[in-house]
Amino acid sequence: MRAKLAEVKDQIKRRRHLPIPEQGKWLGSVVRGHLAYYAVPGNTDSVQAFRAEVTRYWFQALRRRSQRTRVNWKRMSLYEKRWLPPARPMHPFPIVRFNVRTQGRSPVR
Repeated sequence: MRAKLAEVKDQIKRRRHLPIPEQGKWLGSVVRGHLAYYAVPGNTDSVQAFRAEVTRYWFQALRRRSQRTRVNWKRMSLYEKRWLPPARPMHPFPIVRFNVRTQGRSPVR
């Protein structure tokens, strides 16, 4: 996770001056990809930590964009809710998946 966060932090710095909707779309796809792979039941804390760190890096980058007006956490929470998907399990428990395969006239039985 540290390596991926370092990579995301570097990319956020490079994309700092792009419009916020463009940054939000890109970061949303990054977080969605992370969720698609790692958001299994029991790993919610790690996924939430990844999303929180991405939000913090994005906040730091947005605060460096201007000398006059700064983004505060109130506004940042709106950006976060708008662009980043919530951290929740994306896959069912294994027992649920295996039940589906072995019901009825399944050749697995």
